[in-house]
Amino acid sequence: MGEIVDRKALVSRCEALKASGKRIVLTNGAFDLIHVGHVRALKDARSRGDVLVVGVNGDASVNRLKGAGRPVVPAAERAELLASLSCVDLVHVFEEDDVAVLLRLIRPHVHAKGRDYTKENVPERAVAAEVGAEIAIVGDPKDHSVTDLLKRITGRGT
Repeated sequence: MGEIVDRKALVSRCEALKASGKRIVLTNGAFDLIHVGHVRALKDARSRGDVLVVGVNGDASVNRLKGAGRPVVPAAERAELLASLSCVDLVHVFEEDDVAVLLRLIRPHVHAKGRDYTKENVPERAVAAEVGAEIAIVGDPKDHSVTDLLKRITGRGT
């Protein structure tokens, strides 16, 4: 089971893990309603290293990025759900709109993004290059999304 950590603990833990020779993978997202696409991407990301760190967008960040009515599930609960997955080691809730700050702080070996991205259009690709992180595109095709699920549930666009 994973652990939810604050920023100071995240940096400290990652430094210690790297010092012991562990390969760190960082992935991130809103993870508003966990679905099979998330699980597949997380498992794939974890397979790229020894430790999977998941950055979870905080509530204000999700609202800015996804719009009114989002997130559906509060950040603390989203983090708890992610930490309960066997493939997840560390979870950190961050308030920025992208994961650039975390990339600079923990300097992972791999920055994993879902298949809605390519290596060329990952928003943090320059920062990943700056810190020496390999970019990995993970998971199955983007056939699952919370936005699409909400549209199906409510019968309207969200």
